[in-house]
Amino acid sequence: MLALKTSSGLKSSYICARVLPYSKLIPLLQHVGTLLDCGIIIIVAQLIKRGKHGEAYEVGRRQVAIGWAFTISSTLLALVGLAYYVSQPEDRHWITTVTSTYVWSSAKLAAAAALTTVCGLHAISRVGLKTASVVVVFTCTYTISIAWAWSNSQPFPPIASRSVLASLSLALLGLGVYFNIETASEDRVKPSVKPTFSRVPAWFYLLLVTLFVVRGSLWFSKSSYVSYHPIDLLIFDAKFHHEAWRKQASSGKQLEDAWTNYRTRYNRVPPPGFDEWYRYATSRSSLVVDDFDGIYKDLQPFWDLAPAEIRQRTWEIISNPWNDIAGISVRNGKADISPNVMPTHRWMLDGLVNMIDQFAKWLPDMDLAFNLNDECRVAVPFSVIESMRKVGQSDRNPDRRKDPHFSNDRAAGWTPIPEAPNTKSRFKELSFQRTFYEFGAVGCPPNSSALRNRLWNTDTLCTTCTYPHSLGQFVSNWTLLGNICHQPDIANLHGFYLSPAAFKASHELMPVFSQSKVHGYNDILYPSAWNYMDKAKYDPGGDNLDPPFRDKDNVLFWRGATSEGVSPGSGTWKGMTRQRMVHLSNNLTTAQHVLLSYPTAPLPEKLAYATVTPAELKTLLNMDVAIVDRIVRCGGRDCPDQDAEFGLVPPTDFQSHWRYKYLLDLDGAGFSGRFLPFLQSRSLPFKAALFREWYYSRLTPWLHFVPLDLRLHGVWDTLAYFAGMKGSVGGKGVLVKRKDKEGELIAERGREWAEKVLRKEDMEIYFFRLLLEWGRLTDDRRDELGLELGLE
Repeated sequence: MLALKTSSGLKSSYICARVLPYSKLIPLLQHVGTLLDCGIIIIVAQLIKRGKHGEAYEVGRRQVAIGWAFTISSTLLALVGLAYYVSQPEDRHWITTVTSTYVWSSAKLAAAAALTTVCGLHAISRVGLKTASVVVVFTCTYTISIAWAWSNSQPFPPIASRSVLASLSLALLGLGVYFNIETASEDRVKPSVKPTFSRVPAWFYLLLVTLFVVRGSLWFSKSSYVSYHPIDLLIFDAKFHHEAWRKQASSGKQLEDAWTNYRTRYNRVPPPGFDEWYRYATSRSSLVVDDFDGIYKDLQPFWDLAPAEIRQRTWEIISNPWNDIAGISVRNGKADISPNVMPTHRWMLDGLVNMIDQFAKWLPDMDLAFNLNDECRVAVPFSVIESMRKVGQSDRNPDRRKDPHFSNDRAAGWTPIPEAPNTKSRFKELSFQRTFYEFGAVGCPPNSSALRNRLWNTDTLCTTCTYPHSLGQFVSNWTLLGNICHQPDIANLHGFYLSPAAFKASHELMPVFSQSKVHGYNDILYPSAWNYMDKAKYDPGGDNLDPPFRDKDNVLFWRGATSEGVSPGSGTWKGMTRQRMVHLSNNLTTAQHVLLSYPTAPLPEKLAYATVTPAELKTLLNMDVAIVDRIVRCGGRDCPDQDAEFGLVPPTDFQSHWRYKYLLDLDGAGFSGRFLPFLQSRSLPFKAALFREWYYSRLTPWLHFVPLDLRLHGVWDTLAYFAGMKGSVGGKGVLVKRKDKEGELIAERGREWAEKVLRKEDMEIYFFRLLLEWGRLTDDRRDELGLELGLE
């Protein structure tokens, strides 16, 4: 048990609700199940036990009987499942739409269980239940221990070194002693089964020594402390990353420079109107002129579709109101809203028309399809989208002189949107259902972990999922963190994958413009009208001033609703990021790990991850994280369950956020509309996000904001670095100095940078360039179009 405990991994933030009966009932049922399994094993062992003369034929008949017992049991379970299918029609969809990943994982698990059962029965018949049990327990324990040590060689996650050494020694010693006792017993009492060894051979002791050396070397190779705090390194490194990005984002000062950089970067000449865009951008003091890689990546696969096909698909998705997609038409330099728009989203389209009208006189005629839902919509399978991207990698006629003007009479190429709705749709609805395997992971390479592995255990933190983008338990690569392909556990840790509120998606490349998207989706990103129209505005004043950073409350603050996804009665809320964060802050039941110095670390001038109990964290650090007003987007028992688990608070004036030093930003059903105001304030934003927006490449984590992993395992440790700690941990006094200087520096840099590259003017500049590129893509003469310097 000690060996298993030291190799069991860290607890995840998946909620085990303390106010609900399941937290006590489930462990009790697990113990009961273990006792029943033991009883079944004993009965089976007695059934296949050899007779006095070890009749092999009789043993074979008994094993066949056991096989029939298993077959009958599985048949009864299948009948129960069939009865449930017939009696519960509302659940038939998810029962019959099982993904290939689920089937493959189930098949592997079933094969492993069958092989283990057959081997176990054979071992029991040969050496008896007691010896077989000892060998199985030792093999499983040692295999788990070595596998865990092999994949966790870094200081995080920490382990109890003495416990590891003790468990390792006891397991090996116990196995050696057992076989010596078994061998000695043969000389005194005639056993009912043949002993494993008549005499313990030398190679057995050599095997034990080898196992000790292998496991011991893995233990000794694991560093248990660090010489510096990872956040110090991440902050230092962020400055260099940002400076490198900034230099390449705008390396020229003339139109000629921008033209040359465009052609070098994107392997084709700029679209018609690029000169007007350049004057528009520079007249508004844009710091970004060259780096629009996000637009390039979003539009690249559309070069594989003919312009007429793109226009047809645009008409198709706008003309059917069921798609939850609205259209905006640009004609003769003016933007207008198409028919069949839901009144609840009229504000959004009004904002977009207002933004487009700032530069519409330079745009060609076109129709645009805007996603009205928060969730993204287009997920083309990896092999398909990669082949489409190859088509758009370069100009197919690089030597041909380009025409700097869009085609005449483009309006005729766009079919008018009818008043009577079209009924055809290529979108599939999976609202309130899991979406990770059918739509999320399809954008990953075939050999990726997201496709090959299905993680069943939500109780344990997947450290192999965090290593690629982490330094310790801190985020070191924000871009890689957004890539789900090495993170199969994310399937259970966000509402978008667990149970989205409005999910209508397609595996075909549809021309859908969305405010945000997650990795693997192919929506076209554009600046959100929510931010452009100041739906959440940084506007301190009156009783809600924004004081200097050092004068703010030393608290991590968040207020929000349970709007990330829908929990219709199946308990999916326990994996959603917002609910997990509230639970982690208020109802924490497991110890957390915080990087502390001596005396909690083994050596002076070193840092080590110390285990801090929930009670200690409450006294050492301040979090004010709560759900406001009432539980929303729930059904069945999930409404009262969440209401009982979380302490609800009244709504808070948005402008009151500025009194706190640390502001937590979390996804809703899509992107968070509060992040830009947080950046504009003097507070320090902490951000955990699955969704990415048009500007994500312009911001540098640890320089402009503090990134958090969606698993939230490092949130307490990150807060401890900035907020400081003074008190007692494990009976030892600790003092972590508050890093006000570092926190204020990140807050101010984020504030200053947002005022330079995330202004409304920057939204217009990005959108203007995006629509020029879209104008060329949808032109029948697109391979002939482009701005050639010196031509008019």
